[in-house]
Amino acid sequence: MIGRLLRRRETSIALALVLVIVVATAKNDSFLLSTDGFRDLLLAPSLLVLLAVGQAAVIITRNVDLSVSSTLGLVAFATGSMFVAGLPVPVVIVLGIGLGAVLGAVNGVLVTSARVPSLVITLGTLYAFRGITVIWAGSDRINAGDMPRSFLALGTARWGGIPVLAIVALLVVVGVGVYLGYARSGREFYAIGSEPDAALLSGLSVGRRVFFAFVLSGTLAGLAGVLFAARYATIASNAGTGLELQAVAAAVIGGVAIFGGSGTVAGAALGAILLATIDRALPILGIPDFWQQAVVGVLIIGAIVLDRVLALRTARRLRSTGVAEIVRPLPPERVIAS
Repeated sequence: MIGRLLRRRETSIALALVLVIVVATAKNDSFLLSTDGFRDLLLAPSLLVLLAVGQAAVIITRNVDLSVSSTLGLVAFATGSMFVAGLPVPVVIVLGIGLGAVLGAVNGVLVTSARVPSLVITLGTLYAFRGITVIWAGSDRINAGDMPRSFLALGTARWGGIPVLAIVALLVVVGVGVYLGYARSGREFYAIGSEPDAALLSGLSVGRRVFFAFVLSGTLAGLAGVLFAARYATIASNAGTGLELQAVAAAVIGGVAIFGGSGTVAGAALGAILLATIDRALPILGIPDFWQQAVVGVLIIGAIVLDRVLALRTARRLRSTGVAEIVRPLPPERVIAS
């Protein structure tokens, strides 16, 4: 059991996270040991965790959603605009999350019906959703005075000393993790990502599952957009710009195979926390901005290379044990005879 635990990608990410925290705290003890430092350690990655979990669900099905940042930005501005219109807080939260689900459904319909790679579709909706936000917002922005104090309190509120946003992110990780790990429809995500054609021949609803993966990603991006408005209190048309690549990076670094079929949302969440922690730690260590970006790039490349190496090692082990002979398709003459 210990051996299996040590071989899991989540364990290595957790160890790397602990190492970064220890080094940064040794340089500046306020990084963790102060009240604000501990709060920021939990609060900073919360929104990215939500995006990374949705991104992981999509990548597991051998797709990608590049529109999550523009979905977050559009929902965040819509949230502020609804408050300006006088809608109550519960209604605004529900409508904001619902808008994210609708935008995710748009991606899902285009990917499953147009038969166009999701990279192309979501790259287009990335700019389309952002363009809608820019046209809607123009040069205006939503300020803290336009939103209720009770809503803004969500961005800094704590429960038992833990930020509410971190608790929300944890609940999402647990909920989606249980669904993908134990629900039959959730397990089908992995089957589709491992081999879409075989999943289709097996009778799985490939289009429906891929559609739901994009709806899930859009819903979580919508939730992140609502919480973004509460966290930062100032919303412009460029809200969330660049988070799409961080979400993909978090999922890949956390062990979600870029080619689909493997990975966990817990790993994606740990990847998001690691990226956010590195972003906070490197300036404390005196490392220039260029090297901060380079570190993230090295982590992404290393994760992809590691996935490939592990896949090749597994294939060789299966061949050496004879499993490959068992699962190898029969030759045509044997099929006809049978």
